[in-house]
Amino acid sequence: MKSVSGRLLLCLTVLACGFAALPAHAQEGSLDSTPPAGTTPEDIIKRFAAKETEFAKARDQYTYRQDVKVETLDGSTVTGQYHEVYDVMFNDQGKRIENVVFAPQSSLEQGGLSMDQGDFEDIRHRMPFVLTEADLPEYNILYVGQQQEDEVHCYVFDIAPKEIVGKKRYFQGRIWVDDHDFQIVKTYGKSVPDIRKKHSNEENLYPKFTTWRQQIDGQYWFPVYTRAPDELHFKLQDIHIREIIKYEDYKRFGAKSTILFEGKQIPKSDQKPPEQKKPDDPNAPK
Repeated sequence: MKSVSGRLLLCLTVLACGFAALPAHAQEGSLDSTPPAGTTPEDIIKRFAAKETEFAKARDQYTYRQDVKVETLDGSTVTGQYHEVYDVMFNDQGKRIENVVFAPQSSLEQGGLSMDQGDFEDIRHRMPFVLTEADLPEYNILYVGQQQEDEVHCYVFDIAPKEIVGKKRYFQGRIWVDDHDFQIVKTYGKSVPDIRKKHSNEENLYPKFTTWRQQIDGQYWFPVYTRAPDELHFKLQDIHIREIIKYEDYKRFGAKSTILFEGKQIPKSDQKPPEQKKPDDPNAPK
């Protein structure tokens, strides 16, 4: 996010203290820091990275609708808004495309804010965060305990990039991995780095967000809802924002796709998605 003016020094938070203060969730249990029984954190990381690798390939074979809304706020009053709805789908040649179905003129600048390329990349890649085997060498991953998320028992890890390379962007925060399917079911954190250009007043700051996942095909946990209420502290002003992303109507593309789970093809009879249940977020707008 860019302010109309202002500058802020980049500040990366370390694993040891970075995300100790997390937003409350109605059905979230207390964090138990005891080591996992019958396994090790290293084995859990290896197992969930393998499942996330499978999931990343499977998600690329699904169509879905993504509804993105970013608002600037003065108290409870919306002062500016960006809103876009698009379908992620395939063309006749089987190539993945985005088809915009709703995109009114943005009024974010009225609230003192504008979106940059980093914001759009975050919406597509960092907020629905997937941590695959190929990504593991880029991150420090610290086991912090176990926690109940609704009816799902989870292992909890803090992660941060080992280093910032070039202009590449990374996720930094906390992930919850269920102890049955070994897949990420919830993510809290932000995209890094925040950016300050040395020879201008331009600065790019990015909000903290929470993304919830749910099982869509009975096997994989897909992102279904992202919420990012935050206050961005630019040098010359603070801007309160609220970002909501909904991922809806997941459907498997039927051309030549094959969904695998633990290396085996899932029978078509088992691929029908169950009815989606919205995340239990009492603060979500109606």
